[in-house]
Amino acid sequence: MIALEVGLGDRSYPIYIGTGLLAETTLITKHLAQPRVAIVTNETIAPLYLDGLTKTLEAAGVRVLPIVLPDGESHKVWDTLNIVFDRMLTARCERKTTVVALGGGVVGDLAGFAAATYQRGVPFIQIPTTLLAQVDSSVGGKTAINHPLGKNMIGAFHQPVAVIADTDTLRTLPDRELSAGLAEVIKYGIIGDAPFFDWLEANLDRLLARDPEALAYAVRRSCENKAHVVAIDERETGPRALLNLGHTFGHAIEAGLGFGQWLHGEAVAAGMVLAARTSRALGHIGDAEVQRIERILARARLPVSAPDLGFERWLELMGHDKKVEAGTTRFILVRRIGEAYIDASVPRAVLERVLAPDAVHA
Repeated sequence: MIALEVGLGDRSYPIYIGTGLLAETTLITKHLAQPRVAIVTNETIAPLYLDGLTKTLEAAGVRVLPIVLPDGESHKVWDTLNIVFDRMLTARCERKTTVVALGGGVVGDLAGFAAATYQRGVPFIQIPTTLLAQVDSSVGGKTAINHPLGKNMIGAFHQPVAVIADTDTLRTLPDRELSAGLAEVIKYGIIGDAPFFDWLEANLDRLLARDPEALAYAVRRSCENKAHVVAIDERETGPRALLNLGHTFGHAIEAGLGFGQWLHGEAVAAGMVLAARTSRALGHIGDAEVQRIERILARARLPVSAPDLGFERWLELMGHDKKVEAGTTRFILVRRIGEAYIDASVPRAVLERVLAPDAVHA
């Protein structure tokens, strides 16, 4: 087992990465304020892991309230959040009850937002079961639900007390979900870790084959990158925004097509290609680097072409992005593989060229 730390002073917390961690009850119990938890999961994950986790916790004297939600991005809305509140209120959960998020990014966001707001805030633990959640969404305290006008527009920063990433859970992950997680892994290499990008190019086949050693390394390296950024910019006032490479375009794809049509990682992959092409149009990177980015994403079985939403619709959707400042959309772009930057002055003509129907499908 590897233990990393997200350094946030008295709110610092560990990230545990390893195999068989769901059976390591003390990793959970030592972080509980009282021996009671509400485990939030979904209909897909519950049959795989909920019963086993519940039994091990109950054997350690912990009372467990299971809350099983419908699965999918389309359910990351108020109505689903209210299911969590209804169950916790009916069971008379108190402020020292710990919410445990057992699942992927949607479960983590819903459970985290519920924990942030139930009785004005209760502790929560992230147990991510997808690659995307293990390397990205479980770390950093971002919690949110979607609105028809924009993704993750309603939420709160609420840090977990621990993240427990059991890489054994990746064995049951569908191939499409594995690829979606690889989009976020590849992102770390592009924005600030060129040696990691090189390693990914050399080891992508091992990751797709679910080689345990390769997956463990990818999760660890990604979490190290994420933890470092969160520690210096918890609330995304500066460099943490770089973690959103591809997300401005990607969130527009998700909202424009209807949440759940594309997986988040798929939309981010296409968004990173558009960000790379925008960077090229501005003269920052050349064809060779754009092609490296496109090639590794394609090898990861991710889309490298975006849907044609129509230019004005692109602008409308991107105008609801959380990085909009003073009415201006800020884009995360690339100076070279291993260095990203924020640009709030991308000319309309450049966007028109990059988002033209023949360009997004290129």
